[in-house]
Amino acid sequence: MAASTTTVVLPPLQIETVNVTLIGDTPLIVHRWSEKAKKQMLDKQMKKATAGKEAKDPERDFRESLYVLEDGSYGFPIIGFKAAAVTACTSIGSMTKVAARQAFHVDGEFAVIEGDEPTMREDMVRVVMGTADIRYRGEFRNWFTTIAVKYNANVMSAEQILNLMQTAGFAVGVGEWRPEKDGQYGRFHVATAQEMKIIEEMRGKKRAA
Repeated sequence: MAASTTTVVLPPLQIETVNVTLIGDTPLIVHRWSEKAKKQMLDKQMKKATAGKEAKDPERDFRESLYVLEDGSYGFPIIGFKAAAVTACTSIGSMTKVAARQAFHVDGEFAVIEGDEPTMREDMVRVVMGTADIRYRGEFRNWFTTIAVKYNANVMSAEQILNLMQTAGFAVGVGEWRPEKDGQYGRFHVATAQEMKIIEEMRGKKRAA
């Protein structure tokens, strides 16, 4: 008897992309793992002998906290914006976090942070066993960024993506001391049409310069 064949027709995924510009409502605090910190962690895991604690270098700590891209611009891990949007699902209730993770993705590794140049901030923090320490990190006081969001239009709409981002900016945030971590930094909102005009004018002047 000849083997029968079955033709399976797969419904096409309707993948679309929307560029979303996000404008900071509160300063963005960044804290990249420095090479020194990663080496200290590796040495500890490998049980290597360590030298005494180095003297603090605030300027170096500040510079190493920044994500500097190949073209000299500043960035922030783009996955942080997706994570914020996924977490925001708990505030909306119309979609689960699992469904959101599968329904949309963000392109690239880093979002380019535009606006003000970063400034150094000094903060008192509590580390292991409640020990106090001083941290020097970069802060963008006035910032904005544009991210490309790819989504399955069979599952979500562009309006839902924008609503998630808007909610994420208010309720979750990105960076250090964000609302998700009981802070107030790293909040943002989706740019309005009027704000986009201003941003495009700024970008045009920068390109011309």
